[in-house]
Amino acid sequence: MTIGRYTEIRPSSYYGVGQVGYGLTIGNYSSIGAFGFIGCSGKIEIGNNVMIGPKVSFFAENHNFSDVSSTIRSQEVNNKGIIIEDDCWIGSGVIILDGVTIGHGSVIGAGTLISKDILPESVVVDKRDKNIRFR
Repeated sequence: MTIGRYTEIRPSSYYGVGQVGYGLTIGNYSSIGAFGFIGCSGKIEIGNNVMIGPKVSFFAENHNFSDVSSTIRSQEVNNKGIIIEDDCWIGSGVIILDGVTIGHGSVIGAGTLISKDILPESVVVDKRDKNIRFR
């Protein structure tokens, strides 16, 4: 496993609560490029042989905001987690949101926002996780 220079691993979005790296597992021969952000207050599982480009961001939590009589900040967060299965390539500047699984062998193009599950061996290059083809 290699983690690029200036990649930040935080326990929780803006509050800094919890242990750094809690919930993060990274498989064998996987790498994360420079200037990434890993917000892992929820679990983040990265499989084996995963290549993650620079400036990739993981957000393994969401703020609750349904109670309009309370501030958003006071309503805590929920966590579903993120799973990146084996043998994936995640391009530069990708944003991966909570609750997502990226299936094995998938390729995610630079700058893509991933907000839903990606089927195995998919190639996704649209800015909104649109599967354009399979490998």
